[in-house]
Amino acid sequence: MKMDINKLTQTMGKITEQMQEIQNKVRVESSVGGGMVKVSADGGGNIISITLEPELIKGAETDIEMLQDLIVAAVNQAKDLAKTEAQNEMQKMVGFPLDGLLPH
Repeated sequence: MKMDINKLTQTMGKITEQMQEIQNKVRVESSVGGGMVKVSADGGGNIISITLEPELIKGAETDIEMLQDLIVAAVNQAKDLAKTEAQNEMQKMVGFPLDGLLPH
């Protein structure tokens, strides 16, 4: 059986392009602190937006350390959700599990 390297290269290029499209299309939102901090991310794990509820930062009694912890938690959660969702969409495209084949 002879393998056509050019055809294989073209196919791999198309699959890579489709995976990139999936990463760009996937959008997730995480919410922590009872919805006080929300973070949106794309399938590549890039942060698109961070939303803080005004009540969270009103007044002098704002606990900066707590706020920072909430933001970090929401960002990490959004990135994890984005990675999982993108991986699920890619698996649908290729038709088999991609565990261990995608970068962490």
